[in-house]
Amino acid sequence: MNSKAKSPVTTQPAEIVREYGPFPGVAAVNGVTWDGSRIWAATGARLIAIDPGTGEPGRALECPCDAGTAFDGTYLYQIAEQRIDKIDPASGAVVASIPAPGNGCDSGLTWAEGSLWVGQYRDRKIHRIDPETGAIQRTIESKRFVTGVTWVDGQLWHGTWEGDESGIRRIDPDNGEMLVELRMPPGIGVSGLESDGAGLFYCGGGDSGKLRVVRRPK
Repeated sequence: MNSKAKSPVTTQPAEIVREYGPFPGVAAVNGVTWDGSRIWAATGARLIAIDPGTGEPGRALECPCDAGTAFDGTYLYQIAEQRIDKIDPASGAVVASIPAPGNGCDSGLTWAEGSLWVGQYRDRKIHRIDPETGAIQRTIESKRFVTGVTWVDGQLWHGTWEGDESGIRRIDPDNGEMLVELRMPPGIGVSGLESDGAGLFYCGGGDSGKLRVVRRPK
C-alpha cells in the first residue's frame, strides 16, 4: 500500500514583537497588507497607511473596507461586502471591481502567483481567483475558520479565530493539512494577515483596533 506520510505538526506560542494602536477614530482593524514600505489596514470606512517603524498612521483612503486587503505591486485590492475593488493607492480611485466568491461572507485576501487568494471564514476554505473576472481557479480546504491569508517563500499561512482562540497556521497548499501553528495569547485575535516578505507577519486585531507584528518561525 502506498501512502504519503504526514509531516509532523509544530505548535508553539506566537512571538508578538510589536503592537500598534489603537488608532484615533478606528474601531476595528480588518484586512492588512504590505506595499514594501507601509502597512495598509482596512478599518471599515478607511484604508490607513501605517509606518512600520513608528506605528504612526499616515495617509488614508476613504473606501468601504470591511474585510481582506491585498497589494499586487501596483494596486490595492479590497473586499467590500460582495465585491473586491481594485484601488489606485496614489489617488484612491477604484479602477475595477469583481464579485467576491463568498458573496459577502469573505474574510482574508492576498496576492500571489498572479492571482488573488480569498479566505472564506465559516466555510473553512481558501479560493484562488482570477483578478480580472473573479472566477474561482482552485479551492483549498482548511480545518479551521479562515481569517487573513498570506503567501511567503512558497508557504501558505492563514489566520484563524474561533471564540477566544486564535492563531496563525501554515497549511499544506495541496491538501489543507496543518503544518505549523502559532498560538496567540487567549483573547487576542487575528483578523487580517500579511507577510512582510521576510520574517514578520502583520496581524489585524479585529475590534481591539490594534495591529500586531508576529515573528515568522524559521
